[in-house]
Amino acid sequence: MVLDSQVDSGSRQFPRQLDIAQVAVYGLSILSAGIFLFLPFMNLLHPSPWQRWMGTIHGFGALLATVVAVYTGHLAFPLLRGVSNILPQMRTLTFWSSLITFLGIATGNLAYMRYRAGLEFGGARAWLKENSPLTQYVLMEYHEFSVLFTLPLGVACTWVLWKYGDSILEKQNSPILTATCVALMAMMFFSMGGLVTGLGIAKIHAL
Repeated sequence: MVLDSQVDSGSRQFPRQLDIAQVAVYGLSILSAGIFLFLPFMNLLHPSPWQRWMGTIHGFGALLATVVAVYTGHLAFPLLRGVSNILPQMRTLTFWSSLITFLGIATGNLAYMRYRAGLEFGGARAWLKENSPLTQYVLMEYHEFSVLFTLPLGVACTWVLWKYGDSILEKQNSPILTATCVALMAMMFFSMGGLVTGLGIAKIHAL
């Protein structure tokens, strides 16, 4: 009895391994997400005033749009498999994903003006064509078109989900639900591709 009481007392003093693992997983997840979202603010260390502000604004907009679009596209998989209770959440997420994607593209167009400046002004496009044309004609062209695809896909999916409402889960609307989920997955893919190519180009030559 004395031994049992000592074990019980020790169990109360030290957290269980499951609790430690849970705290570690949540703690590392929050810390990792915070570090990832801090990435655009590294532009503030750039010597160019334009890069400091436009790079930070566009970087933050693009990163936020990618995170929301990827989370929405991730939820399209269970929705396609028939998990109907996430449909209201999907309608809201698709709307916000489209709106934030628009802001990301709008700030990208502002940055694009500086990108197309001449070589004498330090324009990244002219520098890439002069020193690394493959980067310009492959990575940048893919970046431009892939991120533009995300907006019409998001707007179309938002319109479909709000127009059909809960009736999209009915059997006769199954092809429409399938097409919408595939479009959300494509939006996720284009968002990730746009972010990766954008970061790659910025690493080679900033704005």
